[in-house]
Amino acid sequence: MNKYFKLFSIVVFLLFHAVKTGDACTNILVTKGASKDGSTMISYSADSHTRYGVIVFNPSSHHKAGEVVNIYDYEKGGFRGSIPQVPYTYSQVGHMNEYQLSIGETTFGGRSELQNKSGILDYGSLIYVVLQRAKTAREAIQLMDELVQEYGYGSVGESFSIADKNEVWIMEIIGKGEGNKGAVWVARLLPDGYISSHANHARITTFPLNDPATTLYSKDVITFAREKGYFNGNDEDFSFSDAYAPINFSAARACEARVWSVFNMFSEGMDKYLDYAMGHNNENRMPLWVKPTNKLSVADISRAMRDHYEGTPMDMTKDFGAGGEGTPYRWRPMSFEVDGKKYLNERAIATQQSGFWFVTQSRSFLPDEIGGVNWFGVDDAATSCLSPIYTSSRKISEHIRTGNGSIIEYSPTASFWIFNRVAQFAYLRYNTVGKSVQECANKFESESFAAQEGVERAALELYKTSPEKAREFLTDYSLSRGAELFNTWNKLDKYLMVKYIDGNVKKEENGKFLTNGNSDRIPASPDTPGYSDIWKREVVKSSPIILLMPDAEKKEVENKDKKRDKNKKKKK
Repeated sequence: MNKYFKLFSIVVFLLFHAVKTGDACTNILVTKGASKDGSTMISYSADSHTRYGVIVFNPSSHHKAGEVVNIYDYEKGGFRGSIPQVPYTYSQVGHMNEYQLSIGETTFGGRSELQNKSGILDYGSLIYVVLQRAKTAREAIQLMDELVQEYGYGSVGESFSIADKNEVWIMEIIGKGEGNKGAVWVARLLPDGYISSHANHARITTFPLNDPATTLYSKDVITFAREKGYFNGNDEDFSFSDAYAPINFSAARACEARVWSVFNMFSEGMDKYLDYAMGHNNENRMPLWVKPTNKLSVADISRAMRDHYEGTPMDMTKDFGAGGEGTPYRWRPMSFEVDGKKYLNERAIATQQSGFWFVTQSRSFLPDEIGGVNWFGVDDAATSCLSPIYTSSRKISEHIRTGNGSIIEYSPTASFWIFNRVAQFAYLRYNTVGKSVQECANKFESESFAAQEGVERAALELYKTSPEKAREFLTDYSLSRGAELFNTWNKLDKYLMVKYIDGNVKKEENGKFLTNGNSDRIPASPDTPGYSDIWKREVVKSSPIILLMPDAEKKEVENKDKKRDKNKKKKK
């Protein structure tokens, strides 16, 4: 690992390929045998500079003959067309439905000439339509294929995470070019006991051609690649990623590196793929899935979604770009130019431009009314918090409903805006303010995880006599946790302002600010944390006007510091 360690997180050589700086997301997939309680799980961060953090809710409904579904562009909002409605649609709570089916995605782009902009269904509308019509992952895959063949696929290349209460699949799809409605795709079933991840680059390479129990694919996925000149080998050597989304430096460093970080957190032996993740060896591709060292919980996955490469050679808190407060954020664009050379900042799993994120939990050992939970949060995962929403819920919290504010309309009752208020402060002073935010999120989530067993035990008792009463109970619980989270963050916003005003850190004891001993309105002398050593060294290097303190003055300051520290110890 030391061979590749660098102090700076920027790439110090010329880039030959454009960096992917558009919308970018990260998914983690967990099978039943890889989870602590037999859940299947997927996580998703909806990363976009224009995405607003709400949850789409569509209750189950009967429909009349002749009804249509109007399809609007998931990213830009324009009308794309209409498709026929089905007689009955299932309840959809965000990216999960009442049968515990969940779908996430990341965009890998791929060959640009294969996009069919006139296709009615883009990736977002495809997800939502399928969730209202399918009960299992296999049904979802089949329905996706049928829909795009009939009505056209209008997005660029996509990777989908598709999980039901028993199986977890990764599916990758790309269009066939303007004027061609269909798409080519491959779907792989994760072996039980394994996890996978994808992050804006196609990950399926070769696959079994005659094993429908574990692998599904469009009938022309190979022949179409031959026709286009993307592949000319034997069928068994065909690689979906190499044909439709060839790997390059930026795909490895800005995308596959996030997958490496997930695998590195949970599985041993990932050092051997570090050169690939850092863009130095595209031949050394990682496996599609790995076996975790320990079985995982929702808490483990939520922690992974907050990652900034901490503890790795790409750690974003350890270079001069992190400033004096160890901030693991770099404003866009990701690439920049200095003296005619191009450089690249890291793109971590947690990022400032997230609209929302979630971890879904599906459990075959519970009734559907109780087993499906969408652990949902808005904004950046590293500065926000998950709250449980049972997918049998009849209502959605006012604070996360569609229509309460927008990305250009502030709403004082919208979770998205209060979480962003707190995040903006945390970004400025990450090693102090950010730490308090994370402590608050950990406390709320830990309380929710601890309460889950008791809540579901009560729901099961109600379910025995009335499934509807169980749904009402879980609806009320989901709403109450959503309201409690919103109120918690409003209080946190005010607390952070008082504690950290003007670069200081007020002292606390037992949850109360300490006073100076003379007045209950004047605080004890606050701490002044200053800046990191990395920052101080770089400032001295780059600022010749900063004078070295004379030895006499330096000794005087040191004596004052020692005296102050001695007084602090006496007070304690």
